[in-house]
Amino acid sequence: MSQFNPKGFKNSITAIILLFTIVGFAQNQNTITLQLDSFSAKIKDQKNPQIIDARGPEEFELNHINGALNFNLETKNYTEYVARLDKSKPLFIYSIGAGRSNLLAKELLKNGFSEVHDLEGGIAAWIGGGKSFYTNLKSKLTLAEFNKIIANNKSVLVDIGSRYCGACKKVKPILETIRAEYGANLKIIEIDLEESPQVIADLKTVKVFPTLILYQNGKIVFKKDGSNDLKKEVDVALAH
Repeated sequence: MSQFNPKGFKNSITAIILLFTIVGFAQNQNTITLQLDSFSAKIKDQKNPQIIDARGPEEFELNHINGALNFNLETKNYTEYVARLDKSKPLFIYSIGAGRSNLLAKELLKNGFSEVHDLEGGIAAWIGGGKSFYTNLKSKLTLAEFNKIIANNKSVLVDIGSRYCGACKKVKPILETIRAEYGANLKIIEIDLEESPQVIADLKTVKVFPTLILYQNGKIVFKKDGSNDLKKEVDVALAH
């Protein structure tokens, strides 16, 4: 029977603890994306939250989370913006989706910030979830007007997005194909963040851009993120 070796046992425990520490550190370095509720809750826990809008200045000027600082990796005086931040406190970053904000978050983690959170769905999730935000726009479309369109048309396809969203641009030619085929039998509404942010907030249903919703007789037939199989799903729904 082998004898118990206290020293060897102690070394094994130390090795295990070290392993878990390394794994935990790696997870913290990679797991930086939070869903809306968690992101919002963590911001509320901070007395003076450090919020960064990683979109372009023209996007930021139209709408943003209250109190956000605007810069990204392409900003001219990037290092000066970073120098204003407190590395001992959490950072909360977002963009239009997660592209620019995710890149910025990873860079800041490499540069000594230990707690960096990226908002899944970006500004789309924040405004689409009904959270408070700054805007200098008056929405072209109100919720009352939206509901009236839904009530007065048998079939309505709603496209919710932004002119700055790459994936949203891919939807437009598909919508034109659908519009040409169905004509007056299908009402198509295009709601852009840059024109009607408040109705997007009031709907409280958007988590990402683009969001496509098909209504029939006032009820939602389908709601999807992105344009994959959009034409096919519209064809199937309207065939019934």
